[in-house]
Amino acid sequence: MNKLAFRDATREDVGLILEFIKKLADYEKRLDEVIATEDELEKWIFDKHQAEVIFALEDGNEIGFALFFLSFSTYISNVNLHLEDLFIDPEYRGKGYGKALLKKLAKIVVERGYGRFEWTCLSWNKPSIDFYLSLGAEQKDWNVFHLTGDNLKKLAED
Repeated sequence: MNKLAFRDATREDVGLILEFIKKLADYEKRLDEVIATEDELEKWIFDKHQAEVIFALEDGNEIGFALFFLSFSTYISNVNLHLEDLFIDPEYRGKGYGKALLKKLAKIVVERGYGRFEWTCLSWNKPSIDFYLSLGAEQKDWNVFHLTGDNLKKLAED
């Protein structure tokens, strides 16, 4: 019988975190955009405490992960848990593990008294969108913008 469990990531898991990030990026057809390194992940997650990671385990083996951080909503005057990445290895999908991981995160939101649980999803990813809507999630009419690289530096210039 397969048993699902969760555990918080530790500093020793940095390589595994990066491995899951790359798996997700490959699924999203964006692997070429991953410039993350173990050193940078260790700095931001474990030294500066800017994000948290939870692993999903089946029978003690890591089969998925969620990386999240806090954002702030002025409208509700409270923090939000922002889910940046969620990934379950393909061979473990269809067992309810993704939903279980989202439930785990929802419990964290409630237990810690956060105002909201939020995430983004690529517009082409209809299976995930349908799944999120089936959980009661709402699709808001916001567009996400990114400013990086030379464009970021240009805007930051005096």
